[in-house]
Amino acid sequence: MAHSPALLVRHLGLVDYASTLAAMQHFTASRTPDTPDELWLLQHPAVFTLGQAGKREHLVTDIGIPVIPIDRGGQITHHGPGQIVVYLLLDLKRRGYGVRELVSRIEQAIIDLLADIGIAAQRRAGAPGVYANDAKIAALGLRVKQGCTYHGMALNVDMDLRPFQAINPCGYAGMAVTQIRHFVPNCNIDSVGEALLLHLQQQL
Repeated sequence: MAHSPALLVRHLGLVDYASTLAAMQHFTASRTPDTPDELWLLQHPAVFTLGQAGKREHLVTDIGIPVIPIDRGGQITHHGPGQIVVYLLLDLKRRGYGVRELVSRIEQAIIDLLADIGIAAQRRAGAPGVYANDAKIAALGLRVKQGCTYHGMALNVDMDLRPFQAINPCGYAGMAVTQIRHFVPNCNIDSVGEALLLHLQQQL
């Protein structure tokens, strides 16, 4: 079995979206074949992000939260404090698998984490992400450039879900959104984040 390349983990805390996106783009553009892969664990202040194919009409109500058009796949989603975001800066050529398998591995890491804390979660055909009780609990969106990925995943832990009512989440009108706190009222976001990193490292 081939040795998996090392993963560096960075804990960035609560960071501005636009500057973090610029940092991901710079990292990806300047990396070499020897650059270690990285996972960035963080949270963002409230923001809507609109993917490359995103339609502005999926912002149903303007509630004053900034909308940032970005270069990942997918439609519109919301980030805010209390949501764990992990950006995956990976060289897929070196890892030996493609983006579809990467998406499956990320989803499995989330499903396994949720199972550990008693939440039954699953995939949904044609709608990337992870769902619990028919509601979306985690979203995925990636960009691949010259075989290297950036952007990543967002897991709702203990956040204000009301902004999701102002959009069609991921382009689906009426899609229900949930979070870990609805199932585990005393969840600790830092503990969840560390456990998620372990599952991601196992899967990647």
